[in-house]
Amino acid sequence: MAEAVPVRRATVRDIAAATGVSIATVSRVLNDHANVAPATRELVQRTVERFGARTPSAPDPEAPGAIYLRCPYTLTDYFGLIVSSIAESLESFHRTLILDAGENSQAATVLPTLAGRSGVAGAIMILPPEPDEQLVALRAQGFPFVVVDPRGEVPRDVAAVSAAHLTGARSATHHLLAAGHRRIGVIAGPEEWLAARDRLAGHTSALADAGILPDRTLIRAVEPTVGLGHWAAGELLDLPDPPTAVVCFNDKTAIGAMAAAADRRLRVPRDLSVTGFDDIDLAQAASPMLTTVRQPLAEMGRMAVSLLIRLIDRQPVDALHVELATELVVRGSTGAVRSGR
Repeated sequence: MAEAVPVRRATVRDIAAATGVSIATVSRVLNDHANVAPATRELVQRTVERFGARTPSAPDPEAPGAIYLRCPYTLTDYFGLIVSSIAESLESFHRTLILDAGENSQAATVLPTLAGRSGVAGAIMILPPEPDEQLVALRAQGFPFVVVDPRGEVPRDVAAVSAAHLTGARSATHHLLAAGHRRIGVIAGPEEWLAARDRLAGHTSALADAGILPDRTLIRAVEPTVGLGHWAAGELLDLPDPPTAVVCFNDKTAIGAMAAAADRRLRVPRDLSVTGFDDIDLAQAASPMLTTVRQPLAEMGRMAVSLLIRLIDRQPVDALHVELATELVVRGSTGAVRSGR
């Protein structure tokens, strides 16, 4: 009597190959997730019945891989809010998160080997410090990833999520112009950062609307820290003809600017108006509370996850570059210019 040969049970990968849908979609059908088209759900269920595939009670070792999240910075304020949003969103997709964070990670070589990592289905990178060439090379390997708040210009075929930096900065400067300010200082971010360039373009656009030419002597470009904001504002306030307002492209530099004003016995906003950008908790802890441009940080994280899952599932994507709206939040740090200034 011949010995029976065990029949190999079909895996999620087998079902995906037979139906032409992604492994992630098959997994969602098996786990009874709602976000699957009815026709696709029926196709997968019929194939499962035909193959006798694994069920959620018998986990498939070939189930969808984890998501690699690279954020090589200290997870406070800005970065922490985005990372938290990404983690919560991935949980709803039952995806494991591999977190690569902390400033010490900036020197690590990650991108060239990312596509070959076992068990990793895709990646999200927040303000990646790597050169654009590495992003292009990773994209050429067909590895799905999304960049959040790109440091520089990203190719058209690389998925990216950012805030509307230009319109946000434009609204802040318009607010100051409406209050009568005409000599406005700028504490910008590093000139090589795309966000800093866009925000400066927004500021310049608002000046142009008022018939004012930009003055390079009123611009300082620094890293976004309280200390450097204090230094940059000090330089502006010590000019022979100092500004009556300072636009800061970061809330931390704005807090530094307010401290520099206090050092010179200038009152905010009576003697100097100050605006920030981001609307982190520090903005409301300031005295007076900071007028700032609110970035949709949590929404940026959620959008990045949504876009990445669609890329992994090979679903149609309407736009690879997504720009989310900002909002000017007016508080106590801005006011009308004093007469005679």
